[in-house]
Amino acid sequence: MKERLRQYIGQALQTCFDQQQLHSGQIPEIGLEVPAHAEHGDFSTNVAMILAKAEKKAPRKVAEAIVAALGEGAGMWNRVDIAGPGFINFYLSPRCWFGVLDEVVRQGEQYGRTHSGAGRKVQVEFVSANPTGPLHIGHGRGAATGDAVAAVLSAAGYEVQREYYINDAGNQMLTLGRSLMLRYLELLGETVDFPTDCYQGVYVIDLAREILEREGDRLQHLPEEEALRFFAEQGGGKIREGIEEDLAAFGVRFDNWYSEQSLYDRQSVDRGIALLRERGLTYEKEGAIWFRTTDFGDDKDRVLVRSNGVMTYFASDVAYHKEKFERGFDMVIDVWGADHHGYVPRMKAVLAGLGRNPEDLQIILVQLVNLLRDGQQVAMSTRSGEFVTLREVIDEVGRDACRFFFLMRRSDSQLDFDLELAKKQSNENPVFYVQYAHARVCSINRNAVEQGLAVPEMGKVDFEVLALEDELALARLLSRYPEVVDGAAAQFEPHRVVFYLQELAARFHSYYNKGRVLVEDPEVSRARLYLVNCVRIVLRNALLLLGVSAPERM
Repeated sequence: MKERLRQYIGQALQTCFDQQQLHSGQIPEIGLEVPAHAEHGDFSTNVAMILAKAEKKAPRKVAEAIVAALGEGAGMWNRVDIAGPGFINFYLSPRCWFGVLDEVVRQGEQYGRTHSGAGRKVQVEFVSANPTGPLHIGHGRGAATGDAVAAVLSAAGYEVQREYYINDAGNQMLTLGRSLMLRYLELLGETVDFPTDCYQGVYVIDLAREILEREGDRLQHLPEEEALRFFAEQGGGKIREGIEEDLAAFGVRFDNWYSEQSLYDRQSVDRGIALLRERGLTYEKEGAIWFRTTDFGDDKDRVLVRSNGVMTYFASDVAYHKEKFERGFDMVIDVWGADHHGYVPRMKAVLAGLGRNPEDLQIILVQLVNLLRDGQQVAMSTRSGEFVTLREVIDEVGRDACRFFFLMRRSDSQLDFDLELAKKQSNENPVFYVQYAHARVCSINRNAVEQGLAVPEMGKVDFEVLALEDELALARLLSRYPEVVDGAAAQFEPHRVVFYLQELAARFHSYYNKGRVLVEDPEVSRARLYLVNCVRIVLRNALLLLGVSAPERM
């Protein structure tokens, strides 16, 4: 809708230039906004005010010339007026709004997809939990956010890759190996002093028992270094399998699983440090190698290699992000827990140090989840002794509710997740309310078939019989969906799609509750059937974009 208006305004401006009513000859970017008050029209532009200085005329005089050149717009609007200092307000015709329905039907499951991304290559890296334990609900929110961000970017025309960075190098893997080895020895009857810095969860005992059943006692007398390596590899591999299974149950699949250890195996970390050294961005102090991140706005310089020769996690992050862009991505998006916010400046510094625009790296921070049951705080521990796992929440409330609830707020705001509310089969439950709107249209379709009515084909609907304000409001709302997707992609904010779904479902339920869709007049029934099926198409498209199902019966 906005693009069509921009075309008409651009044509009017060109006419003004050709006829010497305006003289600057430059068509500026034409902004269109929805006025705060309905009495000011459907769309408003300030293009006359932008041109006024170059034209050396009062904005209203420029606006008058533009409006005079607009013509009738092929029936797109009923009227155009000038308000205030020079705003041009458009009042679109019902025929124009109902024309959106044909576009919804024509595009079907593609409706809402745009080309604003122009094929730019984007990588979204998310979850990336250490393979040292099962995923918890914080990881779940990160998974839902990352997956939905990737989905809206893809819908907006970007070429997207989803990546999981496996933190399979460093101390945490040795700690896992030691934790498993000690539990294994315990199961063999040895008295073990289990350190507090080892992994305490019951899952460690379960994994150790599996290894004992498979390997017997042959590992009991291995040299410690060899035993630690064996238990770390076995445990890490098994935990990663569990993570993949949990994510699959959550509807999340990755295009690429990338091993941190592979960076060391291929000397990529050494090459990353060497590149920074060549650019004069490192220095030695007290035996350690430092990166001058303060040159790029960080609050202090960061250590790449400790004085004992051990590389830091930051060193592998430098190599990892260097390698990401070498793979040809135009933009990289990392989804992190909010506790990593202090890490953002140093990673932006990495981009600058590597010769990239720091804005090529976008960081999405995901806040904590506050788990509730009937409004009361749930203790964040279970049989594991550590946390509520993602799988436990999926099993209790279902994948759809889980994903929808995780996406109901901005990712950087704290989220209250009420388990009992998520299970309710009532309008109090946001995901039920939206899905029920889709199922309700499917029910109307079944009733129509029983009455010998079918959803009419495109071009065979009399929109003149759609005379209710709610019908026009639904058409307006359906027209907004592609813009919602574009906005969600541009700002990395998939919760915008959730807000839109709730608004569309509420508008549809209100329309349904005020009167019948199928009435005695067959032309009215056919037109309303066409309208509500456009609502169904958009509900389904938006739900599937978020990884939530669109049931036909509930």
